Amino acid sequence: MPYWDYYEPSRPREAKGGIKAQSKSGFGSSWWAKRWLAVLDSYGLGARLTRGRSYARSGQVLSIDITSGSVRARVQGSRPKPYDVSIQVATLSPAHWDTILEALSGQALFAAKLLSGEMPQDIEQVFQKVHLPLFPTARDLRTSCSCPDDSNPCKHSAAVYCLLGEEFDRDPFLIFSLRGITREELMTRLTGLGVGTTDDSRPSLPPEPLSADPATFWQGTPLPADLWQEVRRPPVSAALVKRLGAFPFWRGTTPILEAVEPIYTDATARGLDVYLGESAEK
Repeated sequence: MPYWDYYEPSRPREAKGGIKAQSKSGFGSSWWAKRWLAVLDSYGLGARLTRGRSYARSGQVLSIDITSGSVRARVQGSRPKPYDVSIQVATLSPAHWDTILEALSGQALFAAKLLSGEMPQDIEQVFQKVHLPLFPTARDLRTSCSCPDDSNPCKHSAAVYCLLGEEFDRDPFLIFSLRGITREELMTRLTGLGVGTTDDSRPSLPPEPLSADPATFWQGTPLPADLWQEVRRPPVSAALVKRLGAFPFWRGTTPILEAVEPIYTDATARGLDVYLGESAEK
């Protein structure tokens, strides 16, 4: 091999507090995450994709900001100053979204799943019928990076792509946001089209008024006799964290639930000790 055909791979500087991939294999398990990652595979990056995956796993990506049609990130490479990565996604026009939402409103099952926070398996069929793609192709994406690598996408852009794949698993509505409509607007407009509405005629209770007497407000009222009822351990540890799901772009070395659940368990035991008047020191 001629000496001019070989270049020593540069080593990235250590990044502190970066976003680390959490999946053990791949960067997305859901079908919509795989559809996004398939676009990256279509570029045929070879070794750059391998290095991009390594960057994503080692926490070289420092930040990712997502807005309508745009992803901006900072990636720590071999130089002192992090590189600026930009991924521009072609958005669908308001008229296109009018057409899509009208088509979705006619598919009760799809619309109901969307309103409940699920991504229907066959939702792309609705988009195909109106000749508008849900997922972008390579020609719908424009990537740029401030690094000196002439390849586009480069390994820094590939690292951001990979982490976005994991984020698709956490938030299936990210694809809608990148294509030009937020989750909130999607839900509002589907509801406005009469999807998922119910006739609830139950009267709402009036809000409990606050006392106009400042002394009463600050002193409060006598506590009910049965306030201190039986105290027991919660049946589910870290229930709120489990309900919220994965944290967006988690930076820890372990998944958030594994990191905080032991804290909840310890806090429960200590809280019971305090309530029962037992010593906190053991």
